[in-house]
Amino acid sequence: MTDELLASYRFRQERQDRWQTLEALIARAEKRGLASLSADELVSLPLLYRAAASSLSVARGISLDANLVAYLESLVTRGYFLVYGARAGLGTLVARFFLRLFPTAVVTARRAILLAAALLTGGVGAGWVITAADPIWFEAFVSASMAQGRDPSATREELAEPLFDAPPAGEQLALFSSFLFQHNARIGMLCFALGAAFGVPVFVLLIYNGLAIGAMCAVYASKDLTVEFLAWLAIHGTTELGAVALCGAAGFHLASGMINPGRRSRMRALAAHGRVATTLAVGAVGMLFVAALLEGLGRQLVTDTAWRLGIGGGMAAIWCAYFALCGRGKRTPGNG
Repeated sequence: MTDELLASYRFRQERQDRWQTLEALIARAEKRGLASLSADELVSLPLLYRAAASSLSVARGISLDANLVAYLESLVTRGYFLVYGARAGLGTLVARFFLRLFPTAVVTARRAILLAAALLTGGVGAGWVITAADPIWFEAFVSASMAQGRDPSATREELAEPLFDAPPAGEQLALFSSFLFQHNARIGMLCFALGAAFGVPVFVLLIYNGLAIGAMCAVYASKDLTVEFLAWLAIHGTTELGAVALCGAAGFHLASGMINPGRRSRMRALAAHGRVATTLAVGAVGMLFVAALLEGLGRQLVTDTAWRLGIGGGMAAIWCAYFALCGRGKRTPGNG
């Protein structure tokens, strides 16, 4: 064997495993699309491509076997179009996110979502029962800026009038609604961000948020306005609180990658869980935007209690159907 052939043989032996891996990924992506690749494979794709491009540069530089150079040129060309090819437009990316990535992340993190929803609901129930038993607890759960005068000392008429009247009569309730939205959005983002602290603060934030809502419910219930208040809250509340639960679930899912990485390294598990958690948080922001539209329009245009309950219940059904249908049978690769 000549020195040139020996050098070519050794060069191929040292690197061909990576070339074959890249070739297999390219072949699968060309046949079934990038969606057929797992999250880890997508991360490794550009690394393998750059390694192949480097091998091609070396092979040309030292004049290795022409067949080997031709093989690498073909491999690098195919890899280039896969890694740096034409990107989808903004509309396509947004559609892909909400039709595939977001509902798939919800399915993947469904246990964390159930836990977050249970904590939020439990907080509402606890705040309601505790405040109903002893109204002095109201101030511990609800700040004055959030209550906007709707406290246990308010009369039934004072509580009922802004529920049904358009501004300016309902201006104070509008301020409360705006504060509640900002409060819930802030709690949701904190839940996501504090998931890195092993999820412990997420428990506290979800329960705290539920306590405040439950305390407000107790005030209205004490004046026989339970259904009316829940109906007013339901228009945007089913969407808004659903988004908060998703943010809480994002925090829990992020924490689970740190606490229980399984067979993977903790960093790899955190990276995989972090992608799902981020998708949940971004999707929740979209839900909060929808909730803001519902609150802004619904508060002024819909004053009938039955219609308010119908809209709130209808939105809850729409979200459940959306996640069930778009995320059906799908899970994000690399997540348990």
